[in-house]
Amino acid sequence: MNPLISTWLQPKRTARYVIDHKSTGYTMLILTLGYIGSLLASLRESDFVMASVWLLIGSIVLAPVVAFIGNSILSWLYLKVGSVFDGGATYNELFKGISLSVIPYVILIPFYSVWLMTATESLINTAYVGPIPWYFLPTLLLTFFVSVWSFGISVATVAEAHQISIWKAFLTVVIPIIVIIVLLMPIVFIVSTFVF
Repeated sequence: MNPLISTWLQPKRTARYVIDHKSTGYTMLILTLGYIGSLLASLRESDFVMASVWLLIGSIVLAPVVAFIGNSILSWLYLKVGSVFDGGATYNELFKGISLSVIPYVILIPFYSVWLMTATESLINTAYVGPIPWYFLPTLLLTFFVSVWSFGISVATVAEAHQISIWKAFLTVVIPIIVIIVLLMPIVFIVSTFVF
C-alpha cells in the first residue's frame, strides 16, 4: 500500500496500515512534504518582504519543524478530546494516523512554487493591484478542494485510530478548532488594535 495514493480514497484503511506498519520517521517524511505545500499556500497575502527564492527555501527548511510541532499539538488535542468520546488511541497512533491529513497539500507544491517564482507580488502582497496570473483561480480552487479533503481525511483517520464512529471523530476534530479560534480571537483583536 502506498499511503501517498491510497489516503485519498481509503483514509481509514491507510491510517491503520501506517499506524501498524510505518515508523515515526516515515510519518515525519509525509508531514514534511505536506507542510511544504501548506507553508507555500500560507504565503498568500502574507506581506513578507523577502526574495522569492528565500521564501521557497524557508518553506522547505521550516516544514519539518512546523510539521512536528503542529502534529504534536493536534495529536495531544485529539487524544484528550477523543478520550471523552471513549476513544482508545495512543498518542503515537494519533501522531502517525493524522499525518495522512497533510498528504493532499503535496499537490499544491508545484502550483505555489510557480506562482511564487513567477508572480511573487500577486501572491504575497495584500495591496497588489496589477495583473493576476492565469493560474490564480485554478490554484485557489485547488487549495479549497485540498483543505476540504484534508479535513475529511483527518476525521477518518481519527475515527480509525480511536476506533470511534465518524460523528464522534468529527466532534473530536472540530471541538479543538473551535476552542483555538475562541482563544485566539481576543489575541488577534488586541494585536490588530495596537498594530493597525
